[in-house]
This record gives sequence, structure tokens and C-alpha cells, in this order.
Amino acid sequence: MVAIRWAELAYRTSLTTFRTVHQPRGRPKQWRNVVSDNWNRFSKCVVDVLSVEEAQVVADATFESLDADSLDLVELVMALEEEFDVNVEEEELEGVTTLDGAYQLVVTKL
Repeated sequence: MVAIRWAELAYRTSLTTFRTVHQPRGRPKQWRNVVSDNWNRFSKCVVDVLSVEEAQVVADATFESLDADSLDLVELVMALEEEFDVNVEEEELEGVTTLDGAYQLVVTKL
């Protein structure tokens, strides 16, 4: 009888451990939807302004690899400011060379 109770206790403990270890981590689902929505809005601006294919809009893409000149970048910043209702200062743009850098800059202003 004691052996059965120990086996039952061990089984319940393993289930508790499994549930604890394998619970979804990170932000709640609604946060992931917001992040996805923001990225979709951002990538739509990039596609429209830079006239690139949607497949080229990846986080690690550089503006140089997308053949964006300085005028294109000014137009992109203006489009992003309008889309996200934010204000990006010129000094903040220094050092931003990738789409992810630009995206993070915009998202931190929301």
C-alpha cells in the first residue's frame, strides 16, 4: 500500500514539474499580436517607400542592401512618423543601419 502511494506521489510530482517547466514563457499572446501588428505596419511602410519586395524586408537587412539613398531614408522616416504617430529626431537616426534598428527606434517611442 505504501509503495502505491509513493508511486502515485512520484507521478503527480512529475506532472507538476512537467507543467511548470513546459509552460509557455514570454509575453502573453496579446503582446505577441501587438508586436506582429507593429512589424507588419513597419514593413508595409518599407515596401511602399523603398519599393522593395516584401521578402526583402527582414530584420537584419541593411538600408544599403535595399539600395536606399538618403532621400529614400528621409521619406521612410516621414512615413513611419505618420504611420506610428511618433516624432523621430535626426540625432536618433545616427548609427541606425538595419531595418531592426529603425523598427526598435520607432517601437521605443510608442
